[in-house]
Amino acid sequence: MADCNETLRELEAFLDGELPRATHDSVHIHLEGCMDCLQAFDFHAELRAVVREKCSNDEMPPGLLAKIEACFGEDFDGDGVVG
Repeated sequence: MADCNETLRELEAFLDGELPRATHDSVHIHLEGCMDCLQAFDFHAELRAVVREKCSNDEMPPGLLAKIEACFGEDFDGDGVVG
């Protein structure tokens, strides 16, 4: 079973559905029994929803993609994929 530190460390991957099944299940079980971690999960989930909603109708400012690409170096292909 995941502890609080592991659960909080894995929240983003949990929300993205990127955890291996066993880790996902462990985090899920921990969230069911830990009010503090569940509150952190709810905050992260709500924050993502608000950011998604606020950003979905706005155009990307000029030059932002170039700045993002510079942060990732040459491994960034511009489609959001590093590789």
